[in-house]
Amino acid sequence: MIKGLRGASIWSEDLGNLLPFYRDVLGLKVGHQTPGFVVLGEPGSPALALGTHSEVRGRNGDPARHMVALSTDDVRGEWERLKAAGVEFVENPTDYGQVRIATLKDPEGNLLQLFQPLSS
Repeated sequence: MIKGLRGASIWSEDLGNLLPFYRDVLGLKVGHQTPGFVVLGEPGSPALALGTHSEVRGRNGDPARHMVALSTDDVRGEWERLKAAGVEFVENPTDYGQVRIATLKDPEGNLLQLFQPLSS
């Protein structure tokens, strides 16, 4: 029986294109790292993996096909911090019912969403 999401992976031609952004700019903690592969997040929790893949070349040609959501308690604060660091956003913080979302691009054009549940 499938129980839920364990993690997601973003593949790159060169892990060095993505790891500094996710680790240093976004501030995600490296949980495990081997040559060409890194898992971001706490052990036992859903994780985001980054890795080098032989079938991936250059920037993402279809960045809206999938989006990884990163949870935060303050989408607006993170949006301001990341904008000041030069991160490109394609959607500023926007409320959609019970959630606030902002959408940004990583260095290879993959879309990510900052996700904040709102109290009713």
